Amino acid sequence: MRGKRVAVFGGSGFVGRHLVRRLAQAGAQVTVAVRDPEAALFLKPMGDVGQITPLYANIRKPKTVQRAVETADMVVNLVGVLHQGEQSFAAAHAMGPKHIAEAAAAAGIETFVQMSALGVSTDSPSLYGRTKAAGEAAVLEAVPTATIVRPSVIFGPEDTFLNRFAAMARLSPVLPLIGGGTTRFQPVFVGDVADAFMALLQGRGEPGAAYDLGGPRIYTFKEILEFIMQATGRRRLLVPIPFGVARIQGALLQLLPSPPLTLDQVKSLEGDNVVEGGNPGFGELGIEDLSLMEAVAPAYLQRYARGGRIRSLDVG
Repeated sequence: MRGKRVAVFGGSGFVGRHLVRRLAQAGAQVTVAVRDPEAALFLKPMGDVGQITPLYANIRKPKTVQRAVETADMVVNLVGVLHQGEQSFAAAHAMGPKHIAEAAAAAGIETFVQMSALGVSTDSPSLYGRTKAAGEAAVLEAVPTATIVRPSVIFGPEDTFLNRFAAMARLSPVLPLIGGGTTRFQPVFVGDVADAFMALLQGRGEPGAAYDLGGPRIYTFKEILEFIMQATGRRRLLVPIPFGVARIQGALLQLLPSPPLTLDQVKSLEGDNVVEGGNPGFGELGIEDLSLMEAVAPAYLQRYARGGRIRSLDVG
């Protein structure tokens, strides 16, 4: 990777900061393509002077995308949203990847890695899943040699999964077991996901392939909430909520500026989020010894314990 020029869209986000650090350590020149370059300045100390450059790019504006990739050798797209607000799912997950991939193709770039999500498909019950699948198709149409990364839920110090429910437990005496808490997940550490991106950028992947990434253990939604309670030393009542009721709650809560739950998220929870086989994964990339949630998460979940304090953690 030394001397390679890599454009990382969404590089200041959760996965992006871990990937940018690895790219800098490997000697790459990194352009962090984001809508707010000033908010990405914290990444610059991860590399040498001038090695990491935040650059304005809006994936809805093709000309700004073209400027970000015109000098790149490789492109990574990490842009995604969990609920529709300022950006719609269609814009962030389908149209945005299309613009980026078309710009990469025009620039003659063949190494392109697209972040997607485990279990997405054109007939997914959630709009999130359908637009993610549309983004995959658009990328592969423009850049057939691109690779797709499909992780299960990702955990790490800045995650929006464990942190969300730990924050809820700090404020509420009850936590909802949506659908009875039987939905299965295969949480994967953000550092392991970043390692997978590095492996693909270094040519260890199969062009045009999709990589399903799951952690070393499968948990039910109920088991994950119980783990959070144990890690934070809190006792909360776990109340089963049927999917039908949860759909109504999600439809109402999504009207809030920062909704804790949306109807689309409820629909996503109606199916398991685990690696089913059929696609390559960590093993095919030569990545072993994956991090267990129990080994990593308690350190950063301590901020939600009684008497805990918010602190910055740099893991991975």
